[in-house]
Amino acid sequence: MMASDAMPVRLIDLAPAVADFRSEVLVGLSRPQKSLSPKFFYDGEGCRLFEAICDLPEYYLTRTEMHILTRHAGDIATALGAPVTLIELGSGSSRKVRLLLDAVRPRRYVPLDIARDHLFASASAIARDYPWLDVRPICVDYSHPFEFPDIADDSRRIAFFPGSSIGNFAPDEAVALLRSVASLLGRDGGLLIGYDLKKDPAVLHRAYNDAAGLTAAFNLNLLRRINRELEGDFELGRFDHSAHFASDDGRVEMHLVSRVDQVVGVSGQLFKFAAGESIHTENSYKYGMDQFVGLAANAGFRPLQTWTDAGRLFCVQLFGLDDSRAGLFADAT
Repeated sequence: MMASDAMPVRLIDLAPAVADFRSEVLVGLSRPQKSLSPKFFYDGEGCRLFEAICDLPEYYLTRTEMHILTRHAGDIATALGAPVTLIELGSGSSRKVRLLLDAVRPRRYVPLDIARDHLFASASAIARDYPWLDVRPICVDYSHPFEFPDIADDSRRIAFFPGSSIGNFAPDEAVALLRSVASLLGRDGGLLIGYDLKKDPAVLHRAYNDAAGLTAAFNLNLLRRINRELEGDFELGRFDHSAHFASDDGRVEMHLVSRVDQVVGVSGQLFKFAAGESIHTENSYKYGMDQFVGLAANAGFRPLQTWTDAGRLFCVQLFGLDDSRAGLFADAT
């Protein structure tokens, strides 16, 4: 089949309205510890910056996960079986999923992402390059439960959640999210997930404070987006990027720190900042494998197979639904 015979891509748009973005930002900036959700990083410029970060020498996560998926793609395909519907959470540029598409040859691919334009462009590229594949992109905030579109249950549903994005969620939030994912899968469904392992904090510091300053630009771009979309008046030069490993919590924290005493307006509301006060923009939890298996078990998943790199920097694991609990979460089949 020629590329011109590719199936048409029709975007299912369940994205939150601008009003939801405004509401979450205003609530977050009103907290004693000001905070903004990392899901709002990904406007057009944020997506571009993140793709550049993934290629940095300090940012080991992407290349290590890619190495694992490349080396073990055949084993993963065997473990998933056929036929498969592959549901990717946070598809981004879809670089990683192409390794699975080549090896698994799923019946359909359902990428989920909150960045509408980036999602449609990536899904269209997939449809062009894999003309035999049924591609059904859904623009959605998957951190909240949503209604999955009606898709014929003629294949095993596998959720693919790469990039250690699960680390952006506090453990109780991660359990809630994985429970929501379980509800999409059906009794014979599975979860293929990549997560970052615990390691030397110095390695983490370099990864989140790169010498080129791309992570700083990525962090600060969130303020630029608020200025553009929510009538904000942040002066980016008055804030500094800060990232550190909080050992007690087992996570990297990213903040934007105010350099001076200042008042900032957003959508007609004023917010005071003292010099040194921060906006907490992201967490990235790091896990031991036993620790993550326990977390997944609380969401109704049991481990099936595990793949990691020689340096044990990163882990990719396949989970199935726990037979004793599958009925609580998954009635899709």
